[in-house]
Amino acid sequence: MQETWRWFGPGDTITLRQIRQAGATGIVTSLHEIPTGEVWPLSLIQSRKAEIEAAGMNWSVVESVPLHNDIKTRTGDYLRYIANYQETLRNLGAAGIDTVCYNFMPVVDWTRTNLSYQLPNASQALRFEMTDFIAYDVFMLERENAEQDYNQEQLDVAKARFEALSPAERELLEKNIIAGLPGGEGSYDREGIRKAIAQFIALGTEGYRQHLFAFLREIIPVAEEAGVKMCIHPDDPPFSLFGLPRVVSTADDARAILEAVESPANGLTLCAGSFGARADNDLVDMVRAFGPSIFFVHLRNVKREPDGSFYESDHLDGDNDMIGLINALLDEETNRGKRNSIPMRPDHGHLMDEEMNKPGVRPGYSYAGRMKSLAELRGVIHVLERLRAAG
Repeated sequence: MQETWRWFGPGDTITLRQIRQAGATGIVTSLHEIPTGEVWPLSLIQSRKAEIEAAGMNWSVVESVPLHNDIKTRTGDYLRYIANYQETLRNLGAAGIDTVCYNFMPVVDWTRTNLSYQLPNASQALRFEMTDFIAYDVFMLERENAEQDYNQEQLDVAKARFEALSPAERELLEKNIIAGLPGGEGSYDREGIRKAIAQFIALGTEGYRQHLFAFLREIIPVAEEAGVKMCIHPDDPPFSLFGLPRVVSTADDARAILEAVESPANGLTLCAGSFGARADNDLVDMVRAFGPSIFFVHLRNVKREPDGSFYESDHLDGDNDMIGLINALLDEETNRGKRNSIPMRPDHGHLMDEEMNKPGVRPGYSYAGRMKSLAELRGVIHVLERLRAAG
């Protein structure tokens, strides 16, 4: 497997030099300065690629070319945005960059309620707390008909929780949920998110799924012609939030996506933490089922709780079978041959003392936490490869 690292470009507090020192050979990045929906000029792609290669690494995966909401709703200026997306894929292919991770999550990107959840060792992790989320959805956002999505016990606990929050705690909770996280399209105010939510709810799950399939029919042939592989990222969390449709949450969803447009350019990002936040997603089985269509892997782990809450655990100490998952991925690589290694990156490392007061550190994207995670994953890979070599 190729060891890669998410880098947020020249403005990132973590430098390419540091990333290379951590042992990664590939970079996962995007042209974050380009507004969502606009064409990525070939010259800028080539310039960023040259910068990465000058540091001794390669641009392995684009994460991501974000989709404008007009594409997801198929309203407004969506035809222009689709044409722009197609042109960007042609430019990426011309520059020799062949893998694009993207997502089809409505309104919000990956969502957590706590970006600094303290672990027993005093490091900090990302957490999704269901009670806090319901408290925000029902009693702070006051989304129309929100209470119908929860049972009475959940509402009672959430109300008590909301009433116990100070004004500052309520403000922080809202910021965590809707202020926009790395990879997202932007931030919303409260009224803006209500309107956006209502627009997507009106589509329904099957209607939204058909919008995804329409996008695939428009994009995948262009990607295939350009020599680019598209790999969709699962919903995070992989269940409905705000009553919104979710269409990339289960193995059945993944199968439907691959069957919608059968092409060597239509594939998956296997995010272990996202799919793995559902106990009914067996990650090893998913690799066995979809292996040839897995073009990119996010390796992280979670501890799940009965009410749907979870937090991001140490990479080798969560509820997902990371050893079994990596072993299945190595099997898939063997089937493909050595020239087709799967790029993987350690995802959402913990925040430790060294960086807790350092400005500009993105939640989940600390240097030391991800370096620790990468070292652990590297160790697992090396042991499994040694066992294979020994027969």
